[in-house]
Amino acid sequence: MDYAALFAATPSPYLVLGSDLVIVEVNQAYLAATGRTRDDLIGQHIFDAFPPNPDDPEADGVQNLNASLHRVLVSRKPDTMALQKYDIPIMDRPGEFEERWWSPVNTPLLAPDGTVRWIIHRVEDVTAFIRAHAPGSRSSIEREALEAELYARALELQRVNEELRLANKRERQVALTLQEAMLRSPDLRHHSNVAVRYLPATESLNVGGDWYDLVDLSDGCFAAAVGDVAGHGLEAAAVMGMLRSALSAAIRAVERPAQALEVVSLYSRSVDEALNTTAVKVMVDPRSSLITYSNAGHPPPVLVRPNGDCERLNKAVDPPLGALPLHVPRSQAGHSYASGDTLVLYSDGLIERHGEDIDVGIDRLVASLARHSANTPERLADAVLADLGVEGGAPDDIALVVMRL
Repeated sequence: MDYAALFAATPSPYLVLGSDLVIVEVNQAYLAATGRTRDDLIGQHIFDAFPPNPDDPEADGVQNLNASLHRVLVSRKPDTMALQKYDIPIMDRPGEFEERWWSPVNTPLLAPDGTVRWIIHRVEDVTAFIRAHAPGSRSSIEREALEAELYARALELQRVNEELRLANKRERQVALTLQEAMLRSPDLRHHSNVAVRYLPATESLNVGGDWYDLVDLSDGCFAAAVGDVAGHGLEAAAVMGMLRSALSAAIRAVERPAQALEVVSLYSRSVDEALNTTAVKVMVDPRSSLITYSNAGHPPPVLVRPNGDCERLNKAVDPPLGALPLHVPRSQAGHSYASGDTLVLYSDGLIERHGEDIDVGIDRLVASLARHSANTPERLADAVLADLGVEGGAPDDIALVVMRL
C-alpha cells in the first residue's frame, strides 16, 4: 500500500509533529482547512505557525492543545480533546484572526526505544457546523448565544476530562504502590545473580494476578516461585497477594515444593476467584546441585546451559491450584544443574499469543534463551522481553525470574 498517497488523500486534516512539536509533515486536507501551503508550515513550531489570538485573551485553545501534546509525550498514549475554539491568523492580513472551532485528537508514534518519535495531530474543523443556521431563522444574537453555550460546554467537558485524568492517575498510583508492596521479596537482596521482571497487562491499572517470589531456606537452599491468578486489576491482585503469601509461608514450614503447593491448593478452595490459579515452585540446593520442583498447571521452567542448550523442566505437572474436588498429593521431580547454568521461571503472558498454540510460544522463548545464554541475568531478562516483543507490556500480565546458578 502507498501510505504516502493515502496520507495525502485522506479527507481529515492531519499534521505530523516531531517530539519538539515542530511540524514535519502535513496533508492536503489540512492545507485546505487552514489556507496554508507546505512552505508556510513545514519546519515551523506548531504554536509559531498558529499563535494565540491576542484579541481574545479568554480563549484557551492554544493552552489546551499544548497540555494535550505534552500529555502524549509523557504518557505515550493518544489524547482526545474536547471541542476547542482556536482562532487562526488570516494569511496576508497581519494581526487579524479568523474564528475557528476544532475537534482534535493527538496520537503518538513510538520509536524503537519506546519514546515518542512523532505525534499525529488530527483535527476536524467543525466551524461551519456550529455556525450553520437557516437564513433568517436565527438572529446573530441567538447564534452568538448558541456559540457561547457550546463553548462553555466544551470548557466544562475539558475540565471534567482533566479531573477524570487526575483521578485515574491517583488510582493507578495507589494500585501500583499496592502491587509493589505485595511483590516485595526481601531475600532477593542476597541474590545479585537473580533478575526479576513484572509487567502488568497493558489494559489494566498497572496491577494484575501474576507474581514472583524468592525465599532463602536453611542450609543454603533457596526457593523461587511464579504464579498466575486469572484476571487483571485490583481483584486479581488481591487474590494474588493472599496466595503468594500463603505459598511463601508454606515453603518455610514444609520440606518439599510439592507439599507447599498442596497446602496452598487446599487454601485456595476458600478464596473466591482463586480456583484455577497456576503456579510453579522450585527449590535449589547448591550443596547437591539439585533443582527440586513441582508444577500446578503452569508453563515449564527452562534450564539454560552456558553453551545455549536448553532443557524444559516438564515433569511433575499437576492440575492448577484448587482444581480437583478431592485432595490428591502433588508430584515432584528433581533435576541436576552445573555452576553457571541459568534457571528461568515465567508466566504465560510472556509466551501466549492469540490464536497460537502455547508450545509455539515456549519454542520462541527457548530460542531466545539459547541466543542470549551468555548474558548476565539482567541482560538476559531484557533480551528475552525484547525478542518476544513484550518489553512494553502485553495483553496479559508477565512475571519473569532469571537465576544464574
